[in-house]
Amino acid sequence: MDIGPDREEDRVLALVVAHLVVAGLLPLVSARSRPAAFGVAAVLPAATLLWALANAGAALGGGLGESTAWSPALGLTLSFRLDALALAMIVLVSGIGAVILVYCIGYFRGDSPESPRSAALLLAFAGAMLGLVLADDLLTLYLFWELTSIASFLLVGQGGEKREERRAAVQALLVTVFGGLSMLLGFVLLGEAAGTYRISEILADPPRGALVPAALLLILLGAFTKSAQLPFHPWLPAAMVAPTPVSAYLHAASMVKAGVYLVGRFSPAFSDLAVWTVPILVAGIATMLIGGWRALSATDLKRMLAFGTVSQLGFLMVLFGAGGRVAAMAGIAMLLAHGLFKATLFLTVGAVDHATGTRDVRKLSGVGRALPGLAVAATLAAASMAGLPPLIGFVGKEAAFEAFLHGSVQNVAVAVGLLLGSVLTVAYSARFLWGAFLRKPGREDTPVHGIGALLSAPVWLCAVAGPVLGLAAPVVDAEAASYAAAYPGESGYHLALWHGLGLPLLFSAIALAGGLALHAARGRTSALAGRSPVDAQRAYEKTIAGIGRLAVGITGRLQVGSLPAYLATILVAFVLLPGVATVLAGSWPALPPLYHAAIQVPLAIVVVVAAVAVTRARRRFTAVLLVGVIGYGVGGLFVVDGAPDLALAQFLVETLSLVAFVFVLRRLPAQFTEERPPRRVRVPKALLGAAGGAAVAVFAIVLSGARTAPSAASGEFARLAPEAGAANVVSAILVDFRALDTVGEIGVLFVAAAGVASLVLATRYDRRGGRSPVESGQGSPRHEEDVLG
Repeated sequence: MDIGPDREEDRVLALVVAHLVVAGLLPLVSARSRPAAFGVAAVLPAATLLWALANAGAALGGGLGESTAWSPALGLTLSFRLDALALAMIVLVSGIGAVILVYCIGYFRGDSPESPRSAALLLAFAGAMLGLVLADDLLTLYLFWELTSIASFLLVGQGGEKREERRAAVQALLVTVFGGLSMLLGFVLLGEAAGTYRISEILADPPRGALVPAALLLILLGAFTKSAQLPFHPWLPAAMVAPTPVSAYLHAASMVKAGVYLVGRFSPAFSDLAVWTVPILVAGIATMLIGGWRALSATDLKRMLAFGTVSQLGFLMVLFGAGGRVAAMAGIAMLLAHGLFKATLFLTVGAVDHATGTRDVRKLSGVGRALPGLAVAATLAAASMAGLPPLIGFVGKEAAFEAFLHGSVQNVAVAVGLLLGSVLTVAYSARFLWGAFLRKPGREDTPVHGIGALLSAPVWLCAVAGPVLGLAAPVVDAEAASYAAAYPGESGYHLALWHGLGLPLLFSAIALAGGLALHAARGRTSALAGRSPVDAQRAYEKTIAGIGRLAVGITGRLQVGSLPAYLATILVAFVLLPGVATVLAGSWPALPPLYHAAIQVPLAIVVVVAAVAVTRARRRFTAVLLVGVIGYGVGGLFVVDGAPDLALAQFLVETLSLVAFVFVLRRLPAQFTEERPPRRVRVPKALLGAAGGAAVAVFAIVLSGARTAPSAASGEFARLAPEAGAANVVSAILVDFRALDTVGEIGVLFVAAAGVASLVLATRYDRRGGRSPVESGQGSPRHEEDVLG
């Protein structure tokens, strides 16, 4: 149920805003003490986690909601809602976020150039992510979605001093923002189809119709790009150039989960549609297999974990997108498990890099003997990733196999795909432990120096949470059941460590045995995985290069340095777009009379004759005078139509323009060109000009008939006219509104007069100060006579 705003619920918006405000103040703290900045930054995520856990009962019991008016006139609100799915994400966003910020105190040395900005950006990212997972409005969700992309760009790019950092940051931004814009269009279509942008209302009454399939595909495009699904996954491994804590937070625990979260949020309403489930299942299985396979060839520990993250994100997509209750429960369990074991492993890599100076598995040997505590913590995390009991990863994987081992052929095919992906997961989990900690034959032990408690304690905190949640499976089951209750049907399944002997346990055993066998043959599998036929990174680079060449080609053809060409492009666009739309969809009124007053006829004739004469003029000064005649003629029409203020502005602007043109023409040749353009050039120009003029005329006629209801300026407005010191509505408008417009027009005239005065003074200086037109080569007395005569 939704609960109206009160003091307790107002804390949602307050927490989100507090993250952003404190992030803006953290540079002041960093200036005095960089470690203190990370400590201060960790306070807010920790407080957010405590707030969420304190409200867990309300969240699991139906949800805790809040709405704050953003723009009431437009119906825009900042709506938030804490429920089971949001609670699981807050454990990752705020809980792991606080741990990582504490880890940063030990990771970033005092002289590290990245630390002052990283503390503020990490906290700002935590606030944006918090707003994203709590959003109960499509536009609110999109707002925070794009804020996370911007924060990721800044964190990956760091100071922008290294080329690989800049390239990785730009790639992450391009891919995720492209998906975000597509998602925004999908949100608009979905909101219009549902008649509301409130997510909880859309889920309560899912819309159906012609717009929904297109909306869902666009939303999935945003989810796939954010969560690095095939073929958009290369940005995630490329982003590993960021500092390790940044990778642990953004690309393992929180940001890359945003797409998974989006799918999990909308699946209860749309999982019965093939347009939703089929792309998710196909992309998820393919991503899980490709990511796991590429991880087997990686020699950098962070890159290995990055491809493993891509693989696990595909796994999560399948669980949240399939649409079943058991799959949804498995999704919640694996969501928590993945955040914990990936955060542990990334932080482990940071500690190993800190202690040895390298992350290359070809250079690491015997590190486990020097850092046994770190090795044990990493082993717990890798075991959870591989799906070994009694860890939470085993609980989630058992539920995943259970969800697909019964029913249709499609379910069985998905189960087989998950089994193959799990084999690869076990293989790269073993490869990580082997590469980071074990002694390699024929290689000396890597020199290692000790690590402090600030680097080891956060690793252990995340690692121990895996077996704790595994043993406390009923707690996770309560949260998972609350989320899965949104799916139709009944299910007696519960998350537990032991469900007896059965196919899920057999699949887990096969995955373990197959993965260890694959790792044992790492010499051959690594070489094969390195020659993977799917190279999406190369496809991305070719796409960007192709877009660049296309842009250069288009620019070279359109930006030709010709004013007539630019004007022609504008006229063509106007005729083809609003002109055609006006003709086809406009409301045509009854044809108005040709003129209202007899004086309009000679004025119109003067304007038309002057316009035609301009096209025939050979001398620049003659053309300027004819353009002035056109302007004065239009001003005369304003006088006839009862708009003396417009006429005055028109006369003054035309006069000033004419004066300015005269001074400028003194520097230009007397005639436009020595030769007349050929007929084949003049005819298209004439036709295009005629079409543009006709389009403007049609546009004016159609707009004159656009009003279908009486003017709103009646009744109350007329009654209040005397209070404005006017006798009627028209005079009130002229006095109260046109006065403001006239002030603006006076400002324009003042600027124009100042420009003309400056031009006159400059000309007088050139002629009297020793830089005459003759001496400067820009003109001659004879030239001036030609121009003016």
